[in-house]
Amino acid sequence: MIENPKVAIVDFGLGNLFSIKLACEASGLTPKITSDPYETTGADALILPGVGAFGDAMESLERLGLISAIMEFAASGKPLLGICLGMQLLMSESEEFGSHKGLGIISGPVVRFRDIGNKKIKVPQVGWNRIFKTDSGGWDSSSLKGIGDGTYMYFVHSYYAVPSLSEAVLCETDYEGHRYCSGISWRNISAFQFHPEKSSKMGVMIYRNWAETVINNKRSMV
Repeated sequence: MIENPKVAIVDFGLGNLFSIKLACEASGLTPKITSDPYETTGADALILPGVGAFGDAMESLERLGLISAIMEFAASGKPLLGICLGMQLLMSESEEFGSHKGLGIISGPVVRFRDIGNKKIKVPQVGWNRIFKTDSGGWDSSSLKGIGDGTYMYFVHSYYAVPSLSEAVLCETDYEGHRYCSGISWRNISAFQFHPEKSSKMGVMIYRNWAETVINNKRSMV
């Protein structure tokens, strides 16, 4: 019998980690909150969460020796999940409070919601908003399996990712006239701008779908 997969939840000082840990446990995974690079690379799956400023996050990852560990994990083919700021950190760069280099696992920048003409855009976006399918499809084979088009999820952010490859965009969201990428699926990478662990039953379903991917990946490696 295969043991429950071990999931490393990366702790770099900027994230609501306990609720993510509970969501993993409820999905049949064995999570551990860690800032140890060796535990990060040795896990069966990895979650990169985060709230706060992009530049501060990258500095923390660098200080803890986690950048190379995350890059190595991403290259391993094992499932990696980015949440909120964690999704943004996967990108090439961010314009938040200056210009900051990201992990570059997904090509493309992170940009701020901008006013549209004379229309002032309220930032941050805080609260419930919808996610929509894209032309690239892929929901039925992703962590969004079983989630309806237009389902509400919980968001807190002022910046958003702009992937260079349209095929990497799993879902989109409309905010104040901006249609932007709110979810990514690319190879072994899944990432969401919203917080599944704060998004009620549908958010729990996302974790369970991702856990199924993690379990199947571990079985294939036995």
